[in-house]
Amino acid sequence: MTPATLFYIIIGILVLDFVIDQCIDYLNARHFNDAVPGILRDIYSDKKYLESQAYKKANYNFSRLSAAFSLLLTLAFFFLDGFAYVDRIARSITDNEIGIALLFFGIIFLASDILTTPFAYYHTFVIEEKFGFNKTSVKTFLLDKLKGWLIGGLLGGGILALIIWFYDIAGPDFWIYAWIAVAVFTVFTNMFYSKLIVPVFNKQTPLEEGELRSAIEKYAAAAGFTLDNIFVIDGSKRSTKANAYFSGFGSQKRITLYDTLINDLETDEIVAVLAHEVGHYKKKHILFTMGTSLFLTGITLYILSLCIQIPELSYALGVPERSFHIGLIAFGILYSPISELTGFIMNYCSRVFEYQADDYARESFGAEPLISALKKLSAGNLSNLTPHPAYVKMHYSHPTLLQRVQNLRKG
Repeated sequence: MTPATLFYIIIGILVLDFVIDQCIDYLNARHFNDAVPGILRDIYSDKKYLESQAYKKANYNFSRLSAAFSLLLTLAFFFLDGFAYVDRIARSITDNEIGIALLFFGIIFLASDILTTPFAYYHTFVIEEKFGFNKTSVKTFLLDKLKGWLIGGLLGGGILALIIWFYDIAGPDFWIYAWIAVAVFTVFTNMFYSKLIVPVFNKQTPLEEGELRSAIEKYAAAAGFTLDNIFVIDGSKRSTKANAYFSGFGSQKRITLYDTLINDLETDEIVAVLAHEVGHYKKKHILFTMGTSLFLTGITLYILSLCIQIPELSYALGVPERSFHIGLIAFGILYSPISELTGFIMNYCSRVFEYQADDYARESFGAEPLISALKKLSAGNLSNLTPHPAYVKMHYSHPTLLQRVQNLRKG
């Protein structure tokens, strides 16, 4: 296959992916004005439902504009030989292959992020502000950007450097060593994410003694679940939206509650949300998801090892010599349809797991407190109660609220 053919296949994939996404988003938008299902009518007042519709439309229009800008920017970069230009800049600074790759991706990442920052700023300080969600200051917004760049550079750059080093010393077999390294990194970050990464952005404090902690500990004891680490995170410094999540495993497992969740829900509703999270742990969903992700990573790295030797991948992007980092860009786009398929399957599995965790919460604590919590969270987030089925299948890692309530009451 000639480099020119590969180039236009890559462009075709980028455009087709954009068109498909826009079509699915359009189908979803057509349901914004649907009537609220009967069992969910207690979520919104008429005024609040109109506000939720306006919020959905504002985000839809914004996403169309930002996606179109991103596509045009990407296509311009391809047709103007942007990759070759950045590659020349990197090679003018160093002749070390790892250094060239790190500079290459660093320049592209920073330039792309800077160009799209106005969109992120508008979404945070105009759309989220208008609907009462934003609590982020400009200072926090900018500091988050800088911290994100630093962590991305250290972690992403470190992994990339290690993979290229493996490629230099092991040739086509580099994927085995890269897979092991990624596996170790993934397990480590899953275990210590809350201790090492989260504190860079948020303050976490142990849940203080009181009614809520006593209720959680009582539930954990009844469920036979050892839970010593319960933390509260200051999510309210950025948004009014509420959340909770489970992280780590073994002695490092912990449950983190957003302070907004504690403020918005009653004690039994919070315990019900935690019962759902405990269900994920009891059903070994975290281990399954991690294992499946690592398996798919291994497959991807193996296919990459077969393709990275093909010089046409570099030639297709305008670089006259075979280069690992250029080939990686081309491979990533060519492989993206397979990534979409595996992502579709993983979303399906995730939705099944959510049902199972809901079932566990219902059996171990009760359905109604969880239903009440889910409804309050949806109302507080102005969630879409009537998404199109195709949009759900493509993008939702959780069932819709209607599906979850129906499942909880079915039991």
